[in-house]
Amino acid sequence: METSQVIRESVAWIGRAQDNSASNDGGVARDFSLLTGWNSSYPETTGYIIPTLINYAKLKNDETTLLRAKRMLNWLVSIQFPDGGFQGSVIGAAPEIPVTFNTGQILLGLASGTEEFGDEYREPMRRAANWLVRTQDDDGCWRKHRSPFTDPTDKAYETHVSWGLFEAARLEPESDYARSAIANIKWALSLQTDNGWFENCCLSEPEQPLTHTLGYVLRGVIEAYRFTNDEIFLDASLKTADSLLTALRDDGSLPGRLDSDWKGTVSWSCLTGNVQIAACWLLLFKYTDNAKYRDAALAANKFVCRTVNLDGRPEIRGAVKGSFPVSGDYCAYEYPNWAAKFLVDSLLMEKAIMAEGKPV
Repeated sequence: METSQVIRESVAWIGRAQDNSASNDGGVARDFSLLTGWNSSYPETTGYIIPTLINYAKLKNDETTLLRAKRMLNWLVSIQFPDGGFQGSVIGAAPEIPVTFNTGQILLGLASGTEEFGDEYREPMRRAANWLVRTQDDDGCWRKHRSPFTDPTDKAYETHVSWGLFEAARLEPESDYARSAIANIKWALSLQTDNGWFENCCLSEPEQPLTHTLGYVLRGVIEAYRFTNDEIFLDASLKTADSLLTALRDDGSLPGRLDSDWKGTVSWSCLTGNVQIAACWLLLFKYTDNAKYRDAALAANKFVCRTVNLDGRPEIRGAVKGSFPVSGDYCAYEYPNWAAKFLVDSLLMEKAIMAEGKPV
Protein backbone atom coordinates (compact mmCIF):
# COMPACT_ATOMS: atom_id res chain seq x y z
CA MET A 1 0.00 0.00 0.00
CA GLU A 2 1.43 3.37 -1.03
CA THR A 3 1.99 5.62 1.98
CA SER A 4 1.33 8.78 -0.02
CA GLN A 5 -2.08 7.47 -1.07
CA VAL A 6 -3.04 6.71 2.53
CA ILE A 7 -2.02 10.21 3.60
CA ARG A 8 -3.95 11.80 0.75
CA GLU A 9 -7.12 9.79 1.40
CA SER A 10 -7.00 10.37 5.17
CA VAL A 11 -6.65 14.12 4.71
CA ALA A 12 -9.56 14.04 2.26
CA TRP A 13 -11.64 12.13 4.80
CA ILE A 14 -10.93 14.76 7.46
CA GLY A 15 -12.27 17.31 4.98
CA ARG A 16 -15.45 15.28 4.55
CA ALA A 17 -15.76 15.02 8.32
CA GLN A 18 -15.68 18.81 8.47
CA ASP A 19 -18.23 19.19 5.68
CA ASN A 20 -20.59 16.58 7.10
CA SER A 21 -20.48 17.44 10.80
CA ALA A 22 -23.98 17.16 12.26
CA SER A 23 -23.53 20.58 13.90
CA ASN A 24 -22.44 22.16 10.58
CA ASP A 25 -20.26 24.83 12.14
CA GLY A 26 -16.77 24.59 10.66
CA GLY A 27 -15.50 22.04 13.16
CA VAL A 28 -14.69 18.43 12.39
CA ALA A 29 -17.24 15.72 13.16
CA ARG A 30 -16.02 13.64 16.08
CA ASP A 31 -16.53 10.45 14.09
CA PHE A 32 -18.47 8.57 11.52
CA SER A 33 -20.36 5.73 13.15
CA LEU A 34 -21.45 2.65 11.24
CA LEU A 35 -24.51 2.65 13.51
CA THR A 36 -25.55 6.31 13.70
CA GLY A 37 -23.72 8.22 10.95
CA TRP A 38 -21.85 11.51 11.31
CA ASN A 39 -21.43 13.01 14.78
CA SER A 40 -21.30 16.67 15.81
CA SER A 41 -18.07 18.68 15.82
CA TYR A 42 -15.47 17.95 18.47
CA PRO A 43 -13.60 21.11 19.57
CA GLU A 44 -10.71 19.26 21.25
CA THR A 45 -9.65 17.18 18.30
CA THR A 46 -10.49 19.87 15.75
CA GLY A 47 -7.87 21.88 17.65
CA TYR A 48 -5.03 19.46 17.14
CA ILE A 49 -6.12 18.53 13.62
CA ILE A 50 -5.24 22.10 12.60
CA PRO A 51 -1.43 21.64 12.81
CA THR A 52 -1.75 18.43 10.79
CA LEU A 53 -3.64 20.17 8.00
CA ILE A 54 -1.29 23.16 8.00
CA ASN A 55 1.72 20.87 7.77
CA TYR A 56 0.17 18.87 4.94
CA ALA A 57 -0.98 21.99 3.08
CA LYS A 58 2.49 23.53 3.19
CA LEU A 59 4.13 20.33 1.99
CA LYS A 60 1.69 19.98 -0.89
CA ASN A 61 1.09 23.67 -1.62
CA ASP A 62 -2.58 22.90 -1.03
CA GLU A 63 -4.55 26.12 -0.53
CA THR A 64 -7.86 24.30 -0.07
CA THR A 65 -6.57 22.35 2.93
CA LEU A 66 -5.02 25.50 4.38
CA LEU A 67 -8.39 27.26 4.14
CA ARG A 68 -9.99 24.31 5.92
CA ALA A 69 -7.60 24.80 8.81
CA LYS A 70 -8.45 28.51 8.93
CA ARG A 71 -12.17 27.75 9.03
CA MET A 72 -11.55 25.42 11.97
CA LEU A 73 -9.58 28.12 13.76
CA ASN A 74 -12.28 30.73 13.26
CA TRP A 75 -14.89 28.37 14.63
CA LEU A 76 -12.82 27.56 17.71
CA VAL A 77 -12.20 31.24 18.43
CA SER A 78 -15.96 31.80 18.23
CA ILE A 79 -16.68 29.23 20.96
CA GLN A 80 -13.85 30.09 23.36
CA PHE A 81 -15.09 30.93 26.86
CA PRO A 82 -14.33 34.48 28.08
CA ASP A 83 -11.85 33.11 30.63
CA GLY A 84 -9.86 31.42 27.85
CA GLY A 85 -10.91 27.79 28.32
CA PHE A 86 -12.79 25.47 25.98
CA GLN A 87 -15.55 22.96 26.57
CA GLY A 88 -15.21 19.21 26.81
CA SER A 89 -16.80 16.65 24.50
CA VAL A 90 -18.77 17.42 21.33
CA ILE A 91 -20.97 20.38 20.50
CA GLY A 92 -24.30 19.89 22.23
CA ALA A 93 -22.92 17.85 25.13
CA ALA A 94 -23.71 18.89 28.70
CA PRO A 95 -22.37 20.26 30.94
CA GLU A 96 -20.77 22.93 28.78
CA ILE A 97 -17.83 23.90 31.00
CA PRO A 98 -14.12 24.63 30.44
CA VAL A 99 -11.89 21.55 30.62
CA THR A 100 -8.11 21.45 30.98
CA PHE A 101 -7.32 18.67 28.55
CA ASN A 102 -9.52 19.94 25.75
CA THR A 103 -8.15 23.47 26.13
CA GLY A 104 -4.59 22.17 25.88
CA GLN A 105 -5.32 20.32 22.66
CA ILE A 106 -6.99 23.36 21.11
CA LEU A 107 -3.98 25.42 22.18
CA LEU A 108 -1.89 23.30 19.78
CA GLY A 109 -4.14 24.53 16.97
CA LEU A 110 -4.14 28.15 18.10
CA ALA A 111 -0.34 28.19 18.31
CA SER A 112 -0.05 26.63 14.87
CA GLY A 113 -2.57 29.11 13.51
CA THR A 114 -0.69 32.04 15.02
CA GLU A 115 2.56 30.86 13.49
CA GLU A 116 1.01 30.33 10.06
CA PHE A 117 -1.58 33.10 9.75
CA GLY A 118 -0.36 35.78 12.13
CA ASP A 119 -1.62 37.79 15.05
CA GLU A 120 -5.35 37.32 14.51
CA TYR A 121 -5.02 34.11 16.56
CA ARG A 122 -2.40 35.30 19.04
CA GLU A 123 -4.81 36.74 21.59
CA PRO A 124 -7.03 33.61 21.68
CA MET A 125 -3.83 31.57 22.03
CA ARG A 126 -2.66 33.70 24.95
CA ARG A 127 -6.04 33.50 26.64
CA ALA A 128 -6.06 29.70 26.44
CA ALA A 129 -2.46 29.40 27.64
CA ASN A 130 -2.95 31.94 30.44
CA TRP A 131 -6.02 30.03 31.63
CA LEU A 132 -3.99 26.82 31.82
CA VAL A 133 -1.21 28.52 33.79
CA ARG A 134 -3.70 30.19 36.10
CA THR A 135 -5.65 27.03 36.87
CA GLN A 136 -2.65 24.73 37.48
CA ASP A 137 -2.06 23.29 40.95
CA ASP A 138 1.18 24.02 42.81
CA ASP A 139 2.54 20.50 42.18
CA GLY A 140 2.12 20.82 38.40
CA CYS A 141 -1.07 18.78 38.10
CA TRP A 142 -4.35 20.20 36.80
CA ARG A 143 -7.28 19.25 39.05
CA LYS A 144 -9.66 22.22 39.02
CA HIS A 145 -11.21 21.67 35.60
CA ARG A 146 -11.27 17.94 35.00
CA SER A 147 -13.41 16.51 32.25
CA PRO A 148 -16.91 15.52 33.38
CA PHE A 149 -16.77 12.84 30.67
CA THR A 150 -13.94 10.78 32.22
CA ASP A 151 -13.28 9.43 35.72
CA PRO A 152 -12.53 12.37 38.10
CA THR A 153 -8.92 11.40 38.85
CA ASP A 154 -5.44 12.80 38.21
CA LYS A 155 -4.32 12.22 34.62
CA ALA A 156 -0.68 11.60 33.74
CA TYR A 157 -1.54 11.96 30.05
CA GLU A 158 -2.12 15.68 30.51
CA THR A 159 1.53 16.00 29.52
CA HIS A 160 -0.14 16.43 26.13
CA VAL A 161 -1.56 19.70 27.50
CA SER A 162 2.01 20.72 28.29
CA TRP A 163 2.90 20.24 24.63
CA GLY A 164 0.37 22.96 23.81
CA LEU A 165 2.05 25.25 26.33
CA PHE A 166 5.47 24.54 24.82
CA GLU A 167 4.17 25.56 21.39
CA ALA A 168 2.71 28.76 22.82
CA ALA A 169 5.98 29.44 24.66
CA ARG A 170 7.89 29.34 21.37
CA LEU A 171 5.74 32.24 20.22
CA GLU A 172 5.68 34.02 23.61
CA PRO A 173 9.16 33.38 25.05
CA GLU A 174 8.74 35.88 27.89
CA SER A 175 5.68 34.09 29.25
CA ASP A 176 5.30 31.54 32.07
CA TYR A 177 4.07 28.91 29.63
CA ALA A 178 7.22 26.79 29.52
CA ARG A 179 7.65 26.88 33.30
CA SER A 180 4.08 25.65 33.72
CA ALA A 181 4.58 22.90 31.13
CA ILE A 182 7.78 21.65 32.72
CA ALA A 183 6.15 21.59 36.16
CA ASN A 184 3.45 19.32 34.78
CA ILE A 185 5.91 16.99 33.05
CA LYS A 186 7.91 16.63 36.26
CA TRP A 187 4.72 15.87 38.17
CA ALA A 188 3.78 13.21 35.62
CA LEU A 189 7.21 11.62 35.91
CA SER A 190 6.51 11.09 39.60
CA LEU A 191 3.86 8.62 38.37
CA GLN A 192 6.30 6.74 36.12
CA THR A 193 7.40 3.37 37.45
CA ASP A 194 10.83 1.79 37.07
CA ASN A 195 9.77 -0.05 33.90
CA GLY A 196 8.40 3.11 32.25
CA TRP A 197 4.69 2.48 32.89
CA PHE A 198 2.55 5.39 34.14
CA GLU A 199 0.00 5.29 36.92
CA ASN A 200 -3.24 7.25 36.44
CA CYS A 201 -2.86 7.25 32.67
CA CYS A 202 -6.27 6.30 31.31
CA LEU A 203 -9.71 7.75 30.74
CA SER A 204 -11.38 5.18 32.99
CA GLU A 205 -9.25 2.05 33.57
CA PRO A 206 -5.87 3.08 35.03
CA GLU A 207 -4.85 -0.53 35.79
CA GLN A 208 -4.88 -1.22 32.04
CA PRO A 209 -4.43 2.06 30.18
CA LEU A 210 -5.20 2.49 26.52
CA THR A 211 -2.27 2.76 24.14
CA HIS A 212 -4.00 6.00 23.11
CA THR A 213 -3.42 7.62 26.50
CA LEU A 214 0.03 6.04 26.81
CA GLY A 215 0.79 7.67 23.48
CA TYR A 216 -0.36 11.01 24.87
CA VAL A 217 1.84 10.83 27.97
CA LEU A 218 4.90 9.69 26.05
CA ARG A 219 4.58 12.40 23.40
CA GLY A 220 4.33 15.06 26.09
CA VAL A 221 7.55 13.90 27.74
CA ILE A 222 9.33 13.76 24.38
CA GLU A 223 8.15 17.31 23.66
CA ALA A 224 9.64 18.39 26.99
CA TYR A 225 12.98 17.02 25.80
CA ARG A 226 12.58 18.72 22.42
CA PHE A 227 11.95 22.05 24.15
CA THR A 228 14.58 21.86 26.91
CA ASN A 229 17.23 19.37 25.70
CA ASP A 230 17.22 18.09 29.28
CA GLU A 231 18.41 14.47 29.27
CA ILE A 232 16.07 13.69 32.17
CA PHE A 233 13.14 13.86 29.78
CA LEU A 234 14.88 11.83 27.09
CA ASP A 235 15.79 9.10 29.57
CA ALA A 236 12.21 8.95 30.84
CA SER A 237 10.93 8.75 27.25
CA LEU A 238 13.28 5.91 26.37
CA LYS A 239 12.22 3.94 29.44
CA THR A 240 8.60 3.96 28.27
CA ALA A 241 9.41 3.54 24.59
CA ASP A 242 11.62 0.52 25.23
CA SER A 243 8.93 -1.23 27.23
CA LEU A 244 6.39 -0.53 24.50
CA LEU A 245 8.70 -2.30 22.06
CA THR A 246 8.20 -5.50 24.07
CA ALA A 247 4.43 -5.26 23.53
CA LEU A 248 4.61 -4.96 19.73
CA ARG A 249 3.11 -8.00 18.05
CA ASP A 250 4.58 -9.71 14.99
CA ASP A 251 1.95 -8.11 12.73
CA GLY A 252 2.88 -4.57 13.85
CA SER A 253 -0.06 -4.08 16.19
CA LEU A 254 -0.10 -3.24 19.87
CA PRO A 255 -2.77 -4.56 22.24
CA GLY A 256 -5.35 -1.86 22.90
CA ARG A 257 -4.68 -1.97 26.65
CA LEU A 258 -1.52 -2.77 28.59
CA ASP A 259 -1.05 -3.63 32.25
CA SER A 260 1.77 -2.50 34.54
CA ASP A 261 4.01 -5.30 33.23
CA TRP A 262 3.39 -4.15 29.65
CA LYS A 263 1.31 -7.22 28.90
CA GLY A 264 -1.73 -6.89 26.67
CA THR A 265 -5.06 -7.32 28.44
CA VAL A 266 -7.27 -7.28 25.32
CA SER A 267 -7.09 -8.89 21.90
CA TRP A 268 -8.11 -5.84 19.88
CA SER A 269 -5.81 -3.00 18.90
CA CYS A 270 -6.44 0.73 19.41
CA LEU A 271 -5.35 2.04 16.03
CA THR A 272 -4.96 5.60 17.32
CA GLY A 273 -2.55 4.43 20.00
CA ASN A 274 -0.64 2.39 17.44
CA VAL A 275 0.20 5.41 15.29
CA GLN A 276 0.71 7.81 18.21
CA ILE A 277 3.35 5.47 19.61
CA ALA A 278 4.81 4.98 16.14
CA ALA A 279 5.31 8.75 15.91
CA CYS A 280 7.01 8.73 19.31
CA TRP A 281 9.36 5.95 18.19
CA LEU A 282 10.19 7.94 15.05
CA LEU A 283 11.07 11.00 17.12
CA LEU A 284 13.27 8.90 19.38
CA PHE A 285 14.98 7.43 16.33
CA LYS A 286 15.87 10.97 15.29
CA TYR A 287 17.26 11.75 18.75
CA THR A 288 19.14 8.48 19.31
CA ASP A 289 19.80 7.08 15.81
CA ASN A 290 18.79 3.69 17.21
CA ALA A 291 17.19 1.72 14.39
CA LYS A 292 15.02 -0.34 16.70
CA TYR A 293 12.69 2.65 17.13
CA ARG A 294 12.46 3.33 13.42
CA ASP A 295 11.82 -0.31 12.58
CA ALA A 296 9.08 -0.65 15.20
CA ALA A 297 7.43 2.54 13.95
CA LEU A 298 7.47 1.34 10.36
CA ALA A 299 5.83 -1.92 11.40
CA ALA A 300 3.18 -0.16 13.49
CA ASN A 301 2.36 2.32 10.72
CA LYS A 302 2.19 -0.44 8.15
CA PHE A 303 -0.26 -2.39 10.28
CA VAL A 304 -2.64 0.57 10.57
CA CYS A 305 -2.32 1.37 6.86
CA ARG A 306 -3.47 -2.15 6.05
CA THR A 307 -6.72 -1.48 7.92
CA VAL A 308 -7.58 1.67 5.92
CA ASN A 309 -10.09 1.38 3.08
CA LEU A 310 -8.84 3.34 0.07
CA ASP A 311 -11.92 2.91 -2.08
CA GLY A 312 -15.62 2.49 -1.55
CA ARG A 313 -18.09 4.74 0.24
CA PRO A 314 -16.79 8.21 1.09
CA GLU A 315 -17.87 8.01 4.75
CA ILE A 316 -15.12 5.46 5.45
CA ARG A 317 -12.66 5.90 2.57
CA GLY A 318 -9.40 7.08 4.13
CA ALA A 319 -10.87 6.86 7.63
CA VAL A 320 -9.29 4.94 10.50
CA LYS A 321 -11.28 2.68 12.77
CA GLY A 322 -11.23 3.24 16.51
CA SER A 323 -10.37 -0.40 17.10
CA PHE A 324 -9.23 -3.30 15.01
CA PRO A 325 -11.35 -5.23 14.61
CA VAL A 326 -13.95 -2.47 14.44
CA SER A 327 -16.00 -4.16 17.18
CA GLY A 328 -13.23 -3.62 19.75
CA ASP A 329 -14.07 -1.68 22.89
CA TYR A 330 -12.39 1.59 21.90
CA CYS A 331 -14.81 3.66 19.79
CA ALA A 332 -16.59 0.50 18.67
CA TYR A 333 -17.98 0.72 15.11
CA GLU A 334 -16.67 4.28 14.82
CA TYR A 335 -14.09 6.08 12.70
CA PRO A 336 -12.89 8.87 15.06
CA ASN A 337 -11.35 11.95 13.49
CA TRP A 338 -8.26 11.88 15.69
CA ALA A 339 -7.33 8.41 14.44
CA ALA A 340 -6.96 9.79 10.91
CA LYS A 341 -5.08 12.82 12.23
CA PHE A 342 -2.50 10.77 14.11
CA LEU A 343 -2.04 8.41 11.17
CA VAL A 344 -1.30 11.34 8.85
CA ASP A 345 1.15 12.79 11.39
CA SER A 346 3.01 9.52 11.79
CA LEU A 347 3.16 8.77 8.06
CA LEU A 348 4.40 12.27 7.22
CA MET A 349 7.09 11.86 9.87
CA GLU A 350 8.00 8.47 8.45
CA LYS A 351 8.32 9.87 4.93
CA ALA A 352 10.50 12.75 6.15
CA ILE A 353 12.84 10.39 8.01
CA MET A 354 13.10 7.95 5.14
CA ALA A 355 13.82 10.82 2.74
CA GLU A 356 16.90 11.68 4.79
CA GLY A 357 18.48 8.60 3.28
CA LYS A 358 19.42 6.62 6.34
CA PRO A 359 19.59 2.91 5.48
CA VAL A 360 16.66 0.76 6.51
